[in-house]
Amino acid sequence: MQTGKILGISGPTVSVDLKGLKLYERVFVGHGLLTGEVVRLERSHAVIQVYEETRGLGVGEPVKGLGMPLTVRLGPGLMGSMYDGLQRPLERMRKEMGPFIRVWKEMYGLDYIKRWNFKPAVRMGDELQYGMIVGEIQEGAFKHYIMCGAEKGMVAWIASGDISLDEPFGEFTGGLEIPGCHEWPVRMPRPYRKKFAPVTPLVTGQRIIDFLFPLARGGAAIIPGGFGTGKTIFEQSVAKFADVDIVVYVGCGERGNEMADLIAEFDELEDPWTKRRLRDRTILVVNTSNMPVAAREASIYTAVTMAEYYRDMGYNVLFLADSLSRWAEALREISTSLEEMPGEEGYPTYLASRLSSFIERAGVVETMSGRIGSLSMILSVSPPGGDFTEPVTQACLRTTGAFFMLDTSLAHRRHFPAINWFQSYSLYAKDLSEHYCREVAPEWEDLRRRCNQLLQQEESIREVAEIVGVEGLQDADRLVMRVAERIRNEFLGQNAYSDDAFSPPDKTLALIKSIIAYHDRAAEKLKQGIALDEAMKSDEVGRVGG
Repeated sequence: MQTGKILGISGPTVSVDLKGLKLYERVFVGHGLLTGEVVRLERSHAVIQVYEETRGLGVGEPVKGLGMPLTVRLGPGLMGSMYDGLQRPLERMRKEMGPFIRVWKEMYGLDYIKRWNFKPAVRMGDELQYGMIVGEIQEGAFKHYIMCGAEKGMVAWIASGDISLDEPFGEFTGGLEIPGCHEWPVRMPRPYRKKFAPVTPLVTGQRIIDFLFPLARGGAAIIPGGFGTGKTIFEQSVAKFADVDIVVYVGCGERGNEMADLIAEFDELEDPWTKRRLRDRTILVVNTSNMPVAAREASIYTAVTMAEYYRDMGYNVLFLADSLSRWAEALREISTSLEEMPGEEGYPTYLASRLSSFIERAGVVETMSGRIGSLSMILSVSPPGGDFTEPVTQACLRTTGAFFMLDTSLAHRRHFPAINWFQSYSLYAKDLSEHYCREVAPEWEDLRRRCNQLLQQEESIREVAEIVGVEGLQDADRLVMRVAERIRNEFLGQNAYSDDAFSPPDKTLALIKSIIAYHDRAAEKLKQGIALDEAMKSDEVGRVGG
């Protein structure tokens, strides 16, 4: 471990006199062993970005290079845990320091004392390579597969029964131990054998998403919206009900009270798929607005690496980030402190490439062990003033396949989710509609087309109604407006705090089918010469579901 000293301090940016450092190498700064990362190398000194509060740090204090990049520890015990952006366990820190964490200290992200019941999947004499399954541990409702890390060779012996992470799980011939966990650099995507096109729907339980703008497993979507449009509530609803095995939620620069409410809710709610506590299938990475801003940039990479780890076990993982705008602001602050050339609106010129570097880690893959796993992403964006032409939103649009635009006017009318059905889109819609037609009902795509058609007709008729008034419209047009209103209120709108918060595909189909049938029966009555009010009052027409 190399040792040097601090030459200068400017906020979270520290200049050090330490030879032999490498770019993005992790370092300990000062007597308090603050965590930092090398972000620039000069001829005479290195520049370090410190991921913690530098108040009290002094020139001349020691700096130690660790010879390795920023990494996370991957192994049993991640599920149900809550970490900061550097994978330090916040609940354990709270127990040691109380509710207000004043001093940050190094802590292992995993519990090395807890004993797990290990069932080996290999025998003595088997050859192991990277990514192969060594054995399994029951972690809550899931089987946690212990995978071979960088070590490889022939198994000399393998453990079985109760074991802690502090003990070897086996040994290769030659004496190299087989560990129960391993470290992985957060900025390096985990390898896989093959990547597939996403063709299976990710059922979120939100009808406007699943029916109009479906999201695929392994796909990526952004949710841009101004303040108060319901981004956090929407992501929390998806986290509760999405048809996935594991959820990784990163609160990136959000208010502390919002994260506290989310944690309390996840502790109380039951997962509709496993019937266990919702928190038991969730990993939380928390960097609230009052935490060190520099660690916010690392929190995204920490979370996505843990999500990839469970994807490599063959699970369907959902990654939620709230919000990318706060992450980009941290990136801008770091770039400014390094005196880099600013790009549009002060963001660094490499903003788009940094965003794509982790968004492209989503996908459906064949893992190194031969299993099929998926990593899906839903990322919220908070554009200042609701301006969707700002750099973060535009950069995300280039690399994501779905765009769920949150509309301020809909939010003010208490319409949830406040997704604008004219501005939003999904590039996965065609392939996924074929899946729904095959697996749910053949008329799925036809009903989807009819629903879009009625909403578009209503928008055109509304412009005419503003001129001539509703009473000046023909009966057929007034019927379209009434049916479209039902679609908006009864179908597209869902109460996040009621039983209607989750709508499976069969319920979604039945509801839209009844509304379209309602329109068709009324339209038929109009053709027979019956007045609109009479047609709407008809028992036959009014009967939901036909």
